[in-house]
Amino acid sequence: MPKGKHLGELEQMVLLAILRLEDEAYGLNVMRELKERAKREVSRGALYAVLDRLEGKGIVVSRFGDPTPGRGGKPRRYMSVTPLGVEALQRARMAWHSLSEGLGEILGR
Repeated sequence: MPKGKHLGELEQMVLLAILRLEDEAYGLNVMRELKERAKREVSRGALYAVLDRLEGKGIVVSRFGDPTPGRGGKPRRYMSVTPLGVEALQRARMAWHSLSEGLGEILGR
């Protein structure tokens, strides 16, 4: 696999949050999902750095919604995971399962 195609932990978490949120996957909601489900607080800057990197790799795509008065007329940036992103998550999941196989006693499962 070419360099840069492996997903880091935060990248995986962000992709999973986007998949869970479906049509409501925008910055603040992704941050909330990470905090609630993964107990991981991520700054807005860190989140958007990850999103920009994933978009550059073709793993996510973004679109802007309609401007909202509550945001000073700025539109929300909605994200969705591409088929390439789903494949990357599948590879990461298979690798994790393969590496953790037989370590249930140590990992406590």
